[in-house]
Amino acid sequence: MKRLSFKHGAAASLACLAGLLGLIGGAQAQQTFYVAGYGGTFEQIMRKEIIPAFEKAHGVKVEYVAGNSTDTLAKLQAQKGNQQIDVAILDDGPMYRAINLGFCAPIKGLPTAELFDTARFKDDKAVGIGLVATGLMYNTKVFKEKGWAPPTSWNDLKDPKYKGQLVIPPINNTYGLYTLVEFARMNGGGENAIEPGFKVMKTDVNPNVLAYEPSPGKMTELFQSGQAVIAVWGSGRVASFAATGFPVDFVYPKEGAVALLASACPVGKGGDNALANAFVQAMVAPEFQAVLSREYGYGPVNKNAKVDMEALRMAPVGERAAKLLVFDWDAINPKIDDWTKRWNREVER
Repeated sequence: MKRLSFKHGAAASLACLAGLLGLIGGAQAQQTFYVAGYGGTFEQIMRKEIIPAFEKAHGVKVEYVAGNSTDTLAKLQAQKGNQQIDVAILDDGPMYRAINLGFCAPIKGLPTAELFDTARFKDDKAVGIGLVATGLMYNTKVFKEKGWAPPTSWNDLKDPKYKGQLVIPPINNTYGLYTLVEFARMNGGGENAIEPGFKVMKTDVNPNVLAYEPSPGKMTELFQSGQAVIAVWGSGRVASFAATGFPVDFVYPKEGAVALLASACPVGKGGDNALANAFVQAMVAPEFQAVLSREYGYGPVNKNAKVDMEALRMAPVGERAAKLLVFDWDAINPKIDDWTKRWNREVER
């Protein structure tokens, strides 16, 4: 496949982005500006492609706090009433919780006419920054050597030949949660009837699991060491991993891949929140949307982003995006704490 690279047109894109950041500005400078978001390759892209331009445009020092969505939401809860984080980047499920808990402020100046409707949150208290499909990753080299056909279904995770070679993120990671709910849906249950999901996970999937791994870095290490050959992961992360030259591919299961909307919100801290609004606006601008698509494999949320469709062969764009499964977070969120306790007790022991 074509390597996802930012080398081509990098100077021009950065120049445009820097100019945009400056135009969005006008905010009063502060000494340190905190952004909490995903680690791994996403963090590297942020540190390389958006943070330096934002610091220059606004005269601030950006501190990036890496962690998964659950970690970031926990930080927001711990800092309630004395928030340090200025912008939070979360998966859509945790973002709904953050909004309901009152942590997100309405985004001012959001270019709503440029955005796909799927990127919008109620009252614009958050916005999608990239569309991800949750599906299956597999090592193409190992599968070819063993004569295995590529996986096509969520049910393939139950195949005994993968014993001790499957990696799934835990339930406090959206990918793991989606796996549980999807197995419930496929077996007569769903968001409001999770029992079938737990049964499949405990009885059929768990024997194959090498690790329930939340860290993107450790996930790739398990594949690079040859310990893991199949996993549940997001299209963006798989595309980024494949861009390093490692032989992996992404599968949209025949039952459907699940939509995950990476999203950002300005944290409500009082005042005009201008810097936080500027940062969020910059993340959905066409220039940075093109960067995220090229470097991370996100399906863009801005209609004006110029993307390379060959480079986005794993991303949920066009017909693939239209067929994504969408779960009911209003039904899921009230149950997550109970599901997590049960998962820790019965599944991940």
